[in-house]
Amino acid sequence: MGELQYSCLTCIFHCRERMSRLLLPFADQQIEISSLTAGNIALTVGLKKSATGDTIVSSKASAKAAAQKAGKAVGSNCGQTGGVENLLLAGVEIPEPVFFCTIEPPSMARQQDLDNALACLQREDPSLKVKIDADTGQTILCGMGELHIEIIHDRIKREYGLETYLGPLQVAYRETIQNTVHATDTLDRIIGEKRHQVTVELGLSPWNGEGSATAPVIEYAENTCNPLQPELREAVENGIHTLYLHGPLLGFPVQDVVVTVHAVAANADTSPTMISACVSRCMQKALKKADKQVLEPLMNLEITVGENHLGAVLGDLAQRRGSIQEIQSRQDNKVVVASVPLGKMMGYSTTLRTLTSGSGTFTLELASYQAMSLHEQTALLNKRIGLA
Repeated sequence: MGELQYSCLTCIFHCRERMSRLLLPFADQQIEISSLTAGNIALTVGLKKSATGDTIVSSKASAKAAAQKAGKAVGSNCGQTGGVENLLLAGVEIPEPVFFCTIEPPSMARQQDLDNALACLQREDPSLKVKIDADTGQTILCGMGELHIEIIHDRIKREYGLETYLGPLQVAYRETIQNTVHATDTLDRIIGEKRHQVTVELGLSPWNGEGSATAPVIEYAENTCNPLQPELREAVENGIHTLYLHGPLLGFPVQDVVVTVHAVAANADTSPTMISACVSRCMQKALKKADKQVLEPLMNLEITVGENHLGAVLGDLAQRRGSIQEIQSRQDNKVVVASVPLGKMMGYSTTLRTLTSGSGTFTLELASYQAMSLHEQTALLNKRIGLA
């Protein structure tokens, strides 16, 4: 059994922090304690860089002793650091966000306050993601659902005193291709006294492996594998990763695509940035030539409802393109297990309360991304460009 004292200097990988107080929570009251034993839950004051999921130890010496006790091979010198890094408690598996919206401060003068608030909230909540739109410069808030984003919005108002404005809630779709395509692109620029010239040939094909490939699968043709230097290879892969974030149809991330590098030819003065730009442009050209497909998030849905409201709930699910997998009995209630596209679940909590007179509950969990039908994809594209 280990013990953590509030006065000790803590280590989180290579980061050191000092706890000023340890508190034992009882409802809305806290009792200050001098130490904490294994298996207990407590609050701490003073951590500045720690985030949810970090493992905290009293010192590197105690981490080494724990690693040795657990049977880990911890050597001397540099091997000792590796043992400390391997000593991690099981964390929480955080899925990718499926909803996003823009968030804006009341005025540009409060933008820094909003950035600070979002940075603090991300430390507490790993499922919250914040990014900046490269085209518009807007701050994008990504979360696990409507309620999640609403809670974040309310916390920013209550805890940080900011009246922020949220844009329309949108579903995080993905994009992929359905056939194999090839493209070649040449970039030739003179900047200063140097000529940057590079030619790239790429091939794109659908991923046929197990599961989903959310990161780009990069392969090198046999004739390009050996000549590519590490700096050149890094520039090529940076260009691929950059464009992988913006699909050709709606600008959503690309997945399930294999990128084959057939040829890269650059003169000696060409910078890595120019090589990455040419690779991105070549990949964009290839994606535009391919047969494109939008992928929508498919959710595992579980609804607990009384038997007298079961018919109304099933009828509503049919209108949302839901697929019923099974209906279980749980005491006096029925549990409906189904799969349903996330895009059809907007405002479902309100609808379910109405259908069940407030007695129904549900849970949603991301299952996978599936291809949209041609009709649904066309309707989505028309809606995005303002034709529907």
